[in-house]
Amino acid sequence: MVQKEIAQICKQGGGALQKSKRRSGFFTQCHVLTRRSFTNMSRDLGYYWLRLGIYISLSIVLGSVFSHIGVDNGTIQARGSLMMFVASFLTFMAIAGFPSFVEEMKVFERERLNGHYGVTPFGIGNTLSALPFLALVALIPGAITYFLPGLHHRYQHFLFFVIILFACMMLVESLMMIVASVVPNILMGIIVGDGIQGIMILVGGFFRLPTDLPKPLLKYPFYHIVFHKYAYQGLFKNEFLGLTFPNAEAGNGGSPTITGEEILKQTWHFETAYSKWVDLAILFAMVVFYRVLFLIVMKTTEKVKPVMVKFMSATRRERTQVTVNQSATPLATPYCADKRQWQ
Repeated sequence: MVQKEIAQICKQGGGALQKSKRRSGFFTQCHVLTRRSFTNMSRDLGYYWLRLGIYISLSIVLGSVFSHIGVDNGTIQARGSLMMFVASFLTFMAIAGFPSFVEEMKVFERERLNGHYGVTPFGIGNTLSALPFLALVALIPGAITYFLPGLHHRYQHFLFFVIILFACMMLVESLMMIVASVVPNILMGIIVGDGIQGIMILVGGFFRLPTDLPKPLLKYPFYHIVFHKYAYQGLFKNEFLGLTFPNAEAGNGGSPTITGEEILKQTWHFETAYSKWVDLAILFAMVVFYRVLFLIVMKTTEKVKPVMVKFMSATRRERTQVTVNQSATPLATPYCADKRQWQ
């Protein structure tokens, strides 16, 4: 009697039950995940707020070290060092958000297994929610770093400076998202991310001029695919083009001044055939590529992980069987008292 009633209830409510199990639409998923991720980021003290405080403190010190930099010949190297530090080490600190993102990944994996949403809405939601915080982190420390030393006195150049910094931070976070999808352990992820960025900085074209980089592997292809190359070139072009400096070789019959374009070619060996806006466009194209690569890695991991788990469980089962067979007690045989051994 009870089984019949249960079967009848299931027949009547089956349609409603199936409707309730349907997932929400794609845009609804993106909206909910963006709002939730934004709330988590704003409440997490260490995710962006502590980083913002560290950025501001570091920018004050950086601006004080290069304060009133001037336009004499000795400031060429100083301006280059300042641009390098901004593109390398200020953006390097974006790795601080890695532990919080790993925690988000754990929530995502659990909800993904329950079928609530897919990889693409998660990636879009995380990207959109991070934009306001990254813009804030780029704007305030960028203004301190730019105006305290007295760099190029045009607001168009300042905006370009901030946008480059913003793009580099997005790239570092995108890189760490890819690392998190492959190496979910926080300590291992930070070590791998630091190593990758260290290699990128070394082959970016500052510590070793592009023309002096060893061609196998380091110049082709590393130098042309690391984002530091385009960050350096964009910042250097933004700062040096339009300025003139006293020429140190003027006493040897040279021109009394040297232009910023000549400095880019002769001192830094940068490519000046295209403008700084091309470098900026390449950086944002790399941001899109990194985010898409993250989605591809996540989808691939979803398909490969069950196969690996099944393979590992089968291997573990075989080892267990072998261990049990080896530890089995052998059959007893008669003991010979004279020879003192089993026959």
